[in-house]
Amino acid sequence: MSKKLIFSKKYFEDIINVIKYLDHNNLEKLVDILVRVKKNKGRIFFLGVGGSAGNCSHAVNDFRKLCNIESYSPVDNVSELTARINDEGWDNSFKDWLIASKINKNDVIFIFSVGGGNKKKNVSTNLIKAIDLGKSKKSKILGIVGKTNGYLALKGDCVIKIPFINQKFLTPFAEAMQAVIWHYLVSHPRLQVKKTKW
Repeated sequence: MSKKLIFSKKYFEDIINVIKYLDHNNLEKLVDILVRVKKNKGRIFFLGVGGSAGNCSHAVNDFRKLCNIESYSPVDNVSELTARINDEGWDNSFKDWLIASKINKNDVIFIFSVGGGNKKKNVSTNLIKAIDLGKSKKSKILGIVGKTNGYLALKGDCVIKIPFINQKFLTPFAEAMQAVIWHYLVSHPRLQVKKTKW
């Protein structure tokens, strides 16, 4: 077998194993929480950086359009986000946006992240401050994350931890599974109210 085929086979075998070992009880718990958010007229605030930020934008669209759940992400307004980064700093950019959004106990913060933040290493500090704010406001912290020892995995109320299969593919698998899982959620019969066009 050629090296190209060996890589291809291994990559997709690993993806299959990631899906195989997902925690389905935790996935259903996530659905339960989102059903309550909708019932209580709460909102979903999606937070993420890098590729996860792009996923946040897409998820906002799907939850609003298919589930009729009010959803937002700071990454969708580049003017406000960059003004906050410039004036208040990267660390406070998400926290201050959530304060301006008047986050409350009926709302949830839903974080897409590979690492989930690390205080000691000073990584994803804007996510860490957003988590702390959410906790202080009694908002549930939800997430989909690649690393099981990051701030999100340790502090979140319901976090889907992507099964660790291959360190080499941590980032692509975590970001790919964000899309798989949020599409599962917006397709769930307890959440979806409008069918997809195709």
